[in-house]
Amino acid sequence: MAYRASPVSQSYAGVGDREGTTGRHEIQRATPSSWNITPLGEFRSPETPNGAPAGEPWAQAKCNTGPSHDSGPAAKTASEALAATSRWNRTRITAGNIGSTRALRHHTRAPSTCRPEDPLKGIRVLDLTRILAGPYCSMILGDLGAEIIKIERPGVGDETRNWGPPFLEDQSCYFLSVNRNKKVHSTHTSCSLSPIVNNSDFSFDFTFQSVAVDLKSVEGVSLIKKIIYCSITGYGQKGPYRDRAGYDVIAASMGGLLHITGPRGGEPCKVGVAITDLATGLYAHGAVMAALLQRNRTGKGQWINCNLFSTQVSVLANIASNYLNANLEASRHGTSHESIVPYAAFETLDGYITVGAASEGQFKVFCRVLDVSELLSDPRFKDNPSRVQNRDVLIEILNKRFKLKTTQEWLQLFEGSGIPYGPINTIRQVFEDPQGKEMVVKVPHKTAGTVSLVGPAVEFSDGVNKARSAPPLLGEHTDEVLSEYLTAEEIVRLRAKKIIA
Repeated sequence: MAYRASPVSQSYAGVGDREGTTGRHEIQRATPSSWNITPLGEFRSPETPNGAPAGEPWAQAKCNTGPSHDSGPAAKTASEALAATSRWNRTRITAGNIGSTRALRHHTRAPSTCRPEDPLKGIRVLDLTRILAGPYCSMILGDLGAEIIKIERPGVGDETRNWGPPFLEDQSCYFLSVNRNKKVHSTHTSCSLSPIVNNSDFSFDFTFQSVAVDLKSVEGVSLIKKIIYCSITGYGQKGPYRDRAGYDVIAASMGGLLHITGPRGGEPCKVGVAITDLATGLYAHGAVMAALLQRNRTGKGQWINCNLFSTQVSVLANIASNYLNANLEASRHGTSHESIVPYAAFETLDGYITVGAASEGQFKVFCRVLDVSELLSDPRFKDNPSRVQNRDVLIEILNKRFKLKTTQEWLQLFEGSGIPYGPINTIRQVFEDPQGKEMVVKVPHKTAGTVSLVGPAVEFSDGVNKARSAPPLLGEHTDEVLSEYLTAEEIVRLRAKKIIA
């Protein structure tokens, strides 16, 4: 996959920092082919079983003696071999002969000793992203069972650690929202990242100073082929804006979202959450999953380039189609829909209710619930195109009708009608609602006590998708992560040099 990088220094916005990203934290960007990881000191390369040197295809040969997914003798042998080795060797085994799809399947599908209910068990993700889009993506992967190693600057960390109030004890609620399931390693330089990169399945872009990883070393040359890299920047790797810094709200502005958001005739409005960042994280999540499936077939990793601007333009969906095919410039419609009427929030006697009637059948039921069946014989409202054309007249009639009853009374009338409807809830009401309350999970935190989080939105019939651990403290897992590759003395030496914290 072709990759173009800016010739100037700028931060890699990793999987979507942006609420802010490229341009603020400067590192020298370079093309992947010129990257170079130089291993620190003497990284240990433990011997594999039977005395074979690490990286030899002994385990791959055993994996190939039977189907990669069965529980027969061949699979059992491979599982025993994998269990007998360190994480370092396990990854080298699966990448030992990168051309073997079957060998890779043992890595991505997990050996029989792993719990099958964890969809991404055995997958390691190196996450160097900050703020929202990237951390959101890696959090989702962690919910699915992937091991997430988050890299942060010592003493500083992800900017969102300081975003607040509010704070839970000394922890930013913003940071807590998207950083569960992660181990944090704090480092100033790339040298301590070398073995982690080489033993990862996914790597998300670098986002802080003094990190310039080069994969053209002896280790990198053989292993880069199987690693999936995902970059998230403000505007991508090409085009006139590729060197610009990007934030969610800037991409939303340039991508048209603010132009179509807000009251009719009013000022442009920002959406209440950083939806462009979040959508970019979801795009990145889907992209790396597709790349993982492709790697199962080809044995090769690849570069994936995501950016906030492209995400925002792509999710314009029908608004973009209206302009591109009918030359219709969009405008702000408040809570209403540009192409469907009625489909909006209506003020009641004591609040608001949202209702949508997107088909002729629904409109008939809608009119009966409101006791305005006479509208069904009015030629101005005979079908949806007519209702869109006469939007103002119809909405005025409906507004008067909705103000005759309370929100609760209308909710009761619409219950069981088949018409999509709902109240406009406050955030408190969202989590007091039995449906919303079901999504809340609580996890213990080292300093903040019990942390409440919004759990995954997706359920699997035969897989675990859950919040597995609380968002970590800065540098909490540095020693744990490095102890797989370095001696205790080497770790002490790195800390003395203030390379890690």
